[in-house]
Amino acid sequence: MKIAIIGATGFVGSKIRDEALARGHLITAVVRKPEALPAHPRLVARPVDILDTVALAQVLAGHDAVVSAYSPGRGSPIETVYETFVAAHRSIIDAAKLSEVARYLAVGGAASLKTPEGVEFMDSPAAAGFAAFMPALRGTREQYYMLKAAPPELDWVFLAPSVMLAPGERTGKYRAGKDHILYHEPGKSAISLEDYAVAMIDEIERPAHHRERFTAGY
Repeated sequence: MKIAIIGATGFVGSKIRDEALARGHLITAVVRKPEALPAHPRLVARPVDILDTVALAQVLAGHDAVVSAYSPGRGSPIETVYETFVAAHRSIIDAAKLSEVARYLAVGGAASLKTPEGVEFMDSPAAAGFAAFMPALRGTREQYYMLKAAPPELDWVFLAPSVMLAPGERTGKYRAGKDHILYHEPGKSAISLEDYAVAMIDEIERPAHHRERFTAGY
């Protein structure tokens, strides 16, 4: 398949890129710094201004799927992170609609997933330890609300990881859920970056969700 990955050199996007390449897919990397990409015969870089919606749509057109792993990048002023996220997500979603791409898959976050008490994670006491990341969490959550309001012709998926998402082992195993946080032990919710990437490419290869959020975890 021909897959465009926005943010293919980032924390999450690089793992999705590597998983897709390992499975034989053709990857268009939409990135700020093409020189940060590894050399690969099935990987092509397309630097484009994310906020130039028309130009981005032209790059995305003709792909079987688009994965957005957009992040403003480290060093971005914390005061503007939320606004930067929202503006970028709005442009990317609009570009996906304009491009008429078959599927749009968003790298989500656990912020909007519900706790056992039925409240969104970021509004729960458990989110206190993530205070430094709150603007980014809010920005990622906002993309989910944007997608829910998207027109029906956009076939989107918002893949929310478990609470803890960090580099680890690629086991190829995970559980899928929908609106609630998955726990593998009492109070513990996690998935490795590698297995999150497995879940994302699995969804591209074997679509099981349409115009909805789902979550992956152990």
